[in-house]
Amino acid sequence: MDAELGGGLDDGDDADAAVDWFLTLTLVVKTFLMGLIIAASIFGNLLVIISVARFRKLRIITNYFVVSLAMADILVALVAMGFNASVIIFGQWIFGYAMCDIWNSFDVYCCTVSILHLCCISVDRYYAISQPLMYPMKITRKKVAVMLANIWTWPALISYLPIFLGWYTTEEHQLYRVQNPNTCRFVVNKVYALISSSISFWIPCAIMLYTYYRIYEMASRQEKMLLKNADAALLFRQQNQRRNDTCSNTPTISKDSKHLQKIRREHKAARTLGIIMGAFVLCWLPFFSWYMSVTLCGDLCYCPDIVVEVLFWIGYFNSTLNPLIYAYFNKDFREAFRNTLVCVFCTRCQDPREQQRDQQAALGFHHQQQHGKNNMGRLSVASAENQTSRTIRHSSGDTIAGIERIEHKRLSGVAVQNL
Repeated sequence: MDAELGGGLDDGDDADAAVDWFLTLTLVVKTFLMGLIIAASIFGNLLVIISVARFRKLRIITNYFVVSLAMADILVALVAMGFNASVIIFGQWIFGYAMCDIWNSFDVYCCTVSILHLCCISVDRYYAISQPLMYPMKITRKKVAVMLANIWTWPALISYLPIFLGWYTTEEHQLYRVQNPNTCRFVVNKVYALISSSISFWIPCAIMLYTYYRIYEMASRQEKMLLKNADAALLFRQQNQRRNDTCSNTPTISKDSKHLQKIRREHKAARTLGIIMGAFVLCWLPFFSWYMSVTLCGDLCYCPDIVVEVLFWIGYFNSTLNPLIYAYFNKDFREAFRNTLVCVFCTRCQDPREQQRDQQAALGFHHQQQHGKNNMGRLSVASAENQTSRTIRHSSGDTIAGIERIEHKRLSGVAVQNL
């Protein structure tokens, strides 16, 4: 009997040890993944900011939004992700009652700021594609500064104010928080859930979907026009070459080609930002769908804690994705990232201005070589023409001398006959 009891205790100890081992392994994996996401988000977004600061060609108006978005994503990584990771690692809230409100406020604020940046970027691309001639006058640096100021200011009205004043939750949850200071759950009432989710996600998402749908339509239409214009320009150039009249029309063709290149760049930028918008929807839609459902139907829509954690971190992961999308789909950012990383991790660091001067010098040397070849060709042709001219003149002189001799003999013969 004692042996059986001892065997049962051993089996129970083995089971407990297995459970403890599994929980420890799960915690290690969670910690590693969360740390990787946080580090990648901070590193990638810092790389965006440094690259735009170092490279002049990246300092365009659209990238003002991109740099500001990178700053917001860094805050998401440091504050929102950092405190959330601490709750998962320690299994409880260790920072006190007041800090819980600060974290919840910062979480809502930073995520809303990040989402509103994407919304403004979509509007910026819409004007750049739909009204390319009016775009420099409509989207100026001052207007961008005002837009960015609003992006960073207005989200405070749905984060700090209602949370610190207690408008966001129910009386039952407030009482629960007082009795359980080691927990920090973000339980909201229906009114706050509708208002905050609409401002933070649903309205910006609707604006982005509409603008990118319109951008897709206009881009498709312009692509067809580009193909027609390219064919027409090629035919026009060929006809001018046949007529040897290309000099007067070259500036027009060059101007058209520059305009076409600008439109193509705008389309590539719109495609990159469209991919960013798609990543945003995929990352945040699951969280906000759960957020609304659990608020409206309560316990009927209960989700396990592990599911809620995954939904949070899928949304957070959007802040890590944006720099990766730039690096993969945007050639200018990819080159800037490569150069910046070489400067950080290698000794072959080159200032962007020096690199640009080297490229210009190499291009100038190439032009000089080509110009020298052309001059040599022209000199060879001129030399050949001079030689031919001398030969012709020499031949002409010999011919004239021969004619004079023949005429002299003829006249001499006539004179003899007369005698």
